[in-house]
Amino acid sequence: MPSIEVRPFQRRDREQLTALVNAHVEAVLPGVAVSVNAVLSQLERDPGETIVDPWAVDRATFVAVVRDAVVAAAHLVRYGSDGRVSESYRDTAEIRWLVFAPGADAAADALVDRSVVAMSEWGAARMYADGSLPAPAIYGIPDVWPHVADALRRGGFAPGERVEAVLVADVAALPRGGPSPLDGLTVRRALGGHATRFSAMLDGRVVGFFEVQADLTAGGALSRLAGWADVWELHVEEDMRRRGIATWLVGHGADWLRLARAERLVDYAILGEGDAHLAFAGALGFRELTRVARGWSRPVTAAP
Repeated sequence: MPSIEVRPFQRRDREQLTALVNAHVEAVLPGVAVSVNAVLSQLERDPGETIVDPWAVDRATFVAVVRDAVVAAAHLVRYGSDGRVSESYRDTAEIRWLVFAPGADAAADALVDRSVVAMSEWGAARMYADGSLPAPAIYGIPDVWPHVADALRRGGFAPGERVEAVLVADVAALPRGGPSPLDGLTVRRALGGHATRFSAMLDGRVVGFFEVQADLTAGGALSRLAGWADVWELHVEEDMRRRGIATWLVGHGADWLRLARAERLVDYAILGEGDAHLAFAGALGFRELTRVARGWSRPVTAAP
């Protein structure tokens, strides 16, 4: 059996590391890839994580090498202990992501063991694991990465109870805005908290809104994401539901996406919460890309 070397990431590993990352991205998002620069940027800071990333106080990236080939890699983050850090992240560390070629189980196991040692040396009070690669809709451990889930389990990690579905729809097949479903109901477009928001207005009251991001390329830095769009939020006030408002709002958002020449729209549904959103999205033409297990953790007192 060839020897396995686990060592810190070096810049000369960047192309092989990016190839491993993109193999995992492609398994979730068809035809999508990220650049070497996008991967290297995440190793230094995560520009897409504006809330949690500023809490990070340490980062480390390890690779497992067999016969001069990088066959596995893991990126680790440690979070601070001061008051600005949310209690759920305070004094914690996580495997931000783990990628490896299926079949390289021994290398992955060695890498997970090294990661646990590093987090122990950091003095982490809690250890987590995730799969947040530098691309939209890649988080948790998707069910299309069974080799990663198995490696984490062998390393003592277990998933939490939260499972989410990542959904996609062809924008061309989504409904159009059309006439208002209620007398006096109008739509207002404005900048929302994250992207373009379409609000349903009735008698001066916001009774629902749909927020959607038409461009995921980060200004062209992620060029292979051209044509992809993302749902940030869809909400209708409880007393106004089942009146066609949500479908109407999605239609207006879809009209906007068609103007932007977006082709695919990604959405998300938390399973087990009545699954109402999953059923609604399915009726609009969304289909599942993957199911994601979140909240992976490992007891700190357990032996590596």
